[in-house]
Amino acid sequence: MEQATLGKALELEHRQIDGGIESYLAAADGEAADPAPLRTALAGLRRHIYLEEQFLFPPLQAAGLMGPIFVMLREHGALWRAMDAIEALPSSPLGTTAIRDACTALLALLDAHNSKEEPIIYTQADKVLDAAANAELLDFLAQGTVPDGWVCAAV
Repeated sequence: MEQATLGKALELEHRQIDGGIESYLAAADGEAADPAPLRTALAGLRRHIYLEEQFLFPPLQAAGLMGPIFVMLREHGALWRAMDAIEALPSSPLGTTAIRDACTALLALLDAHNSKEEPIIYTQADKVLDAAANAELLDFLAQGTVPDGWVCAAV
């Protein structure tokens, strides 16, 4: 049986975030869908970005992974702005098309971002982080929250 790693746990969180947005899109078939899955996914993505920027990226930068981290931070800014735009749209039936388009665009950004982050950043995290850092990150995944007012570095 494959051992659970931080990288695998973060990849699973990616799938859960994507799944929440996809669930909302599947339900929003011309009508105003229940926004709960979308709200949960956006909150999860904000928490995920916080975890990476506050706990994961600093030790990876210290280990010399400067370029890839810079790219991830820039993309986090684009993701954050896309989430802000979605949250600013009306959730009435009149806003459904705009929300669907914005969610579809966010999924495309996530796909491009995750396709780089998972094989590069997460692979390195599993190699570079010591047991204490790994445990701290896994603990945050289980129960951590984003401090009120926190925004990602590249907004």
